[in-house]
Amino acid sequence: MTRNKLLATIILLALIAIPFYIMNNSSEINPFFEPFDTPHGTVPFDKIKNEHFEPAILEGIRQHDAEIKAIIDCPDAPTFSNTIIPLENSGKLLDKVNAVFGNLQSAETNDELQQLAQKLSPILSEHSNNIILNENLFKRIKAVYDNQANENLNQEQKELLAKTYDAFSRNGANLQGEAKERFRAIKQELSLLTLKFSENNLNATNEYQLNITNEKDLEGLPQTVIDAAAETAKETGTEGWVFTLQYPSMSPFMTYAKNRELRKTLYMASNTKCADGSKNDNKDIVSKIVNLRMELAQLLGYDNYAAYVLQNRMAQNYDNVNNMLQQMLVAYTPEAHKEVAEIEAIAKEEMGPDFKLMPWDFGYYSHKLKERKYNIDDELLRPYFELEQVKAGIFGLAERLYGISFKPANNIPVYHKDVTAYEVFDKDGSFLAVLYTDFHPRAGKRAGAWMTSYKEQWIDEETHENSRPHVSIVMNFTKPTADKPSLLTLYEVETFIHEFGHSLHGMFANSTYKSLSGTNVYWDFVELPSQIMENFVTEKEFLRTFAKHYQTGEAIPDELIDRIQKARNFNVAYQCLRQLSFGLLDMAWYTRNTPFSGDVEAYEKEAWKAAQLLPAVDGTCMSVQFSHIFAGGYAAGYYSYKWAEILDADAFALFQETGIFNPETAASFRENILSKGSTEHPMVLYKRFRGQEPSIDAILQRDGISKTL
Repeated sequence: MTRNKLLATIILLALIAIPFYIMNNSSEINPFFEPFDTPHGTVPFDKIKNEHFEPAILEGIRQHDAEIKAIIDCPDAPTFSNTIIPLENSGKLLDKVNAVFGNLQSAETNDELQQLAQKLSPILSEHSNNIILNENLFKRIKAVYDNQANENLNQEQKELLAKTYDAFSRNGANLQGEAKERFRAIKQELSLLTLKFSENNLNATNEYQLNITNEKDLEGLPQTVIDAAAETAKETGTEGWVFTLQYPSMSPFMTYAKNRELRKTLYMASNTKCADGSKNDNKDIVSKIVNLRMELAQLLGYDNYAAYVLQNRMAQNYDNVNNMLQQMLVAYTPEAHKEVAEIEAIAKEEMGPDFKLMPWDFGYYSHKLKERKYNIDDELLRPYFELEQVKAGIFGLAERLYGISFKPANNIPVYHKDVTAYEVFDKDGSFLAVLYTDFHPRAGKRAGAWMTSYKEQWIDEETHENSRPHVSIVMNFTKPTADKPSLLTLYEVETFIHEFGHSLHGMFANSTYKSLSGTNVYWDFVELPSQIMENFVTEKEFLRTFAKHYQTGEAIPDELIDRIQKARNFNVAYQCLRQLSFGLLDMAWYTRNTPFSGDVEAYEKEAWKAAQLLPAVDGTCMSVQFSHIFAGGYAAGYYSYKWAEILDADAFALFQETGIFNPETAASFRENILSKGSTEHPMVLYKRFRGQEPSIDAILQRDGISKTL
């Protein structure tokens, strides 16, 4: 059967019965069942309601099932064109709905949407299992994989075939009987547990408020922080000032508040979140997730979950990950202890020789030391980092490096009034992508910062149309107040440019197949495009393009930039060990080969003790709110941040050698890294850009750490 005949069969099966789900009522059509009549086919958020998701998902499943059946029923011998291609192109309606449904659960959720997610999660998991565990479908895929030498496949087609086969084999397709059914049950249970983990974390964050009514308790806090707390109190109908567990509220409080007891109160609220025995407690969920993932890996023949995950990573195995973690520990630990000792010394100057530095003191006295050594702090810099100016600077950097441009698109619907949509155009004026930006915290948005996609990029092999992506960057930055715009900290500027780096990876995607496109790469490679962008933040040439005082328009003084650069490596070793501690904790959970039945808090403290620099505090627990490894995609992969940091330091060294705005270097980075997705192995792509494999030397040099390895 030709591909056209196969596609015709798929369409016919999809149209055999008019789906009764299309109509929500007699007068309203579900917007998911029509082509999006919007600029560039963007999501019509203004028309989509919560009640549209369930019928659209169920209809998407029905259509997807029909498409899979057509592949299985094809009478011709399995080939790449009649099996792998239609599988790659299947499930378009379901993908379209899930992209919106999943992203809103993170960026703009509500009780109804959360309840719907609980209801639909097992249905979606069951559907996924029905495909991945379909023996007849896998037989066709395996036949193509085993006989690929008989087909004239290009490199990208070979990658798609390998990825498709791997996705099935690593998800239980080779299992039989009870093992296959157990695998299916595990996947369903994990889908619910990870969803519940996230909901508990979000709810616990939203439910806490530190309400201050005595103005003396605000001593030390900058006026911008006090104003923001007053605004939060006003929004919540509370007297006085309200501080929350959201980063823009909590971080400055821990940095500036003189009242030590209140710092401790806020620290304990944050670090006992989901570990306090309340309805949002995640301890049991952590144990269940760890044990189920271990069991899943062992069903597939792996010793533990880390071995299963790392097989498809640049790192390849635990030994390589552990070697990297230990190298970094050895290199950075001596300097980290010096940094902590220096901070404790300044605390003892103020509090007396018997003072013991605790975690809720670190930010406060660290800031004092930084101010003493470099005469610099976040509040001094904030006036130069007004959000709109920062945005212009970061967009301008992309324009200078790659020749692209950004045009606000008020005619593109958005999901919240805080969101702005942009049309992005390439250097030749052609349409490149849609970019959504969403900057401020709110009750329906989870904490943190991330890049995501509402539509991937792909190229139609028949029409050669390049379907361009719709990507979004979501953050939780300091909100504007009644009399001040949003003024960012230097860390928030770094966060912005980090997520923007991810968005460039998505926007420059230029692959034939959606599943190989953009950020669909190995997890320990995906952070390279984002982390390399952070290097620009302390470069004078870049800062001078946008950092201007929001009131006077005065450019940031060179003397202040010099202080920023000198302070760049302040506490760099401490921060490194903090990241290493998370990597050690992650690996401790996922290298287990026996079920866990102990105390989550005690296990955690033992797992990461080699990287801990401050006293452990009873009752605190990171694991229960560690969404990256328990509800996100970083299980057995948190080391990726440090792995990619080694890559980004090595890669940026080339920009420094050739000039940080060098268009040839930028063009090579775009061509070899940003546009290729996973069409080739990441080390092949990296070496093509850099001319060599990365080493630890560049990051040690950048961080001012002596090489003692």
